[in-house]
Amino acid sequence: MLDWHCSMFSSFFRRVSLLLIAGSSLFAHAAPPNIVLITLDTTRADRMGFLGSERGLTPNLDGLAREAAVFTHAYSQVPLTTASHATILTGTYPQFHQVNDAGVALAKSAPYAPAILRGAGYQTAAFVGAVILDPTAGAPGFGRGFDTYDAGFRARNAGESRYSTLERRGGEVVAHALAWIGKHPRGPFFVWIHLYDPHAPYDSPEPFKSKYADAYDGEIAYVDSVVGKLLEQLRTKKLYDGALIAVMADHGEALGEHGEHGHGIFLYDPTIRVPLVVKLPGAHAAGERVDARVGLVDVLPTLLQAAGVAAPKSVQGESLLSVMKASGAPAADEATAPAERPAYAETDYPQRAFGWSRLRALRSGKYLFIAAPRVELYDQATDPGEEHNLASSTSAVAGTLASQLDTFRQQTSSKLAAPNSSLSPQQEAKLRALGYVAGGGENKGGGAETAGADPKDKIEIANLMAEANFLVEEDKYQQAIPMLQKVVAKDPGVAAAYTALGSAWTALGKYAQATAALRKAVELRPESVMAHYELGMALFQTGELKAAAPEFEAAVAGSPESADMHYSLASVYVRINRLADAQKELEASLRLKPSFYQANLMLGQIFVVEKNPTAALPYLQRAAKAQPDSGDAHGLLAQAYLLLGQQENAQRELGLAKRGH
Repeated sequence: MLDWHCSMFSSFFRRVSLLLIAGSSLFAHAAPPNIVLITLDTTRADRMGFLGSERGLTPNLDGLAREAAVFTHAYSQVPLTTASHATILTGTYPQFHQVNDAGVALAKSAPYAPAILRGAGYQTAAFVGAVILDPTAGAPGFGRGFDTYDAGFRARNAGESRYSTLERRGGEVVAHALAWIGKHPRGPFFVWIHLYDPHAPYDSPEPFKSKYADAYDGEIAYVDSVVGKLLEQLRTKKLYDGALIAVMADHGEALGEHGEHGHGIFLYDPTIRVPLVVKLPGAHAAGERVDARVGLVDVLPTLLQAAGVAAPKSVQGESLLSVMKASGAPAADEATAPAERPAYAETDYPQRAFGWSRLRALRSGKYLFIAAPRVELYDQATDPGEEHNLASSTSAVAGTLASQLDTFRQQTSSKLAAPNSSLSPQQEAKLRALGYVAGGGENKGGGAETAGADPKDKIEIANLMAEANFLVEEDKYQQAIPMLQKVVAKDPGVAAAYTALGSAWTALGKYAQATAALRKAVELRPESVMAHYELGMALFQTGELKAAAPEFEAAVAGSPESADMHYSLASVYVRINRLADAQKELEASLRLKPSFYQANLMLGQIFVVEKNPTAALPYLQRAAKAQPDSGDAHGLLAQAYLLLGQQENAQRELGLAKRGH
């Protein structure tokens, strides 16, 4: 094996010079193009007709591919939605931007597509399909640089559809995006459209649900139809030909390969190889098929270079214009062939969610190398299914690639302060409803890379957890509990399983069982806000208020920016007659969320009880404004006005209280 670092960097500088020539000749004197970035969640490369699938699922994407450059060997850098989108939108590797899980904040100092493009005069908008990319939940920091960020998801209540709470159908996402485009036709604009539908649970709308026996295929066909409607409208609005349109998956999906159902744990091709199509303005590179190995880290520098916008120095990917023959760049010679450039991938999800080992992978030459407690090496030329581990028989190659991987990580890691990754229980519940196991505590990017159990030995547990989480989200607690009990029997160290088990028991009113499970969760992961919160709730329900208080205190300490956490703690303090402490927590809650109905109501009530109506009035008025039909708010306002001797106001509020509920 050659040391690819030297050849890679010399090749990089030579390609940069070609890129500058190609870029200047291709887009000289042209107005900045509109940019449409479409990300398909959880979409396998092998379902795309333009990548060889014969299933007939993607006629619209196939049509786009004929007018674009197709990258046949494109790879995600991480098989998780939030983390992969961070790579796409920053042009940096996960070890640089450090968004290694849902809920980990994107650093303000990281390069970021909307901020860069807005600085270059672009109007910017994002339309996302699920709570996993909502800046208030799974993707803190993602709102930076966007003029419009269409999200606003919330937890699902009993009887509600997930499609009006946790996620949106692709058709609705595209409708929102087209409405925005209709108001900004002059551009230039950068629009990011995220379609979540192929993510589990697979549940496509009709007629796709009935047409396809394979539920996942139905989702892919539905998403293709949605993309088709978007492209059709762009053509109708005469915005298609001059636009720069990039379509890619954030990661793929395992459908049983290597025992995995879903994504996030392993780094094999089913979850890491992704479709990538780039349509340049003016039909440049139309029909081009690029077999060079590329990564999603390369998307941002490609978009910027094609738009004539300088990329920040911290961007780590490489523009792909130089490997498109039709771009005007000379074909690379064998010594500098981009196909020799390795593709890096990683996942911290096994460690953060379950306490198992992280995984790191490098695709170099014909090999896939995976750093794990039991190292893996596959010859993808002869073993595309990655079934025959050569690490023992070809130890010299494995050792060389291990060294190269370590060097690459050292060269591409950032020294930014690790971002806060604390999630409130409400945020964790939203993510759990999508099948994710939220990591606890701080961003655990440091430590031994392969410490902990090998995920290969634990994949059944990850599958069970994802399935149980979906059942809990559907209020099917009786079905979820045996699965969670099976998880803790197989691996007693999985704190998230005890937390989910405790939540399920609490929902069924079985507080003794819930308390036992949640105490174990707190013992295993004392930094988990969710575990402390759920334990506090279970103790609260049984009347053990003094025991509940320290659990809510721990939850507040772990999630100090959560208005809900401060309110929950205040609720306990009120009931154990610690009114001064309750007042402090309510004030903290309202600093974070001034219109918070419950916090305003409770603080106003405290002041009424303390015979301080002047202090009570502004809080009760805000509560009544937040919920005009609230009988409680108007009733307390009536009491406050009576204490002030304002009979007319008191009578008015009493009348409103009687009509309220």
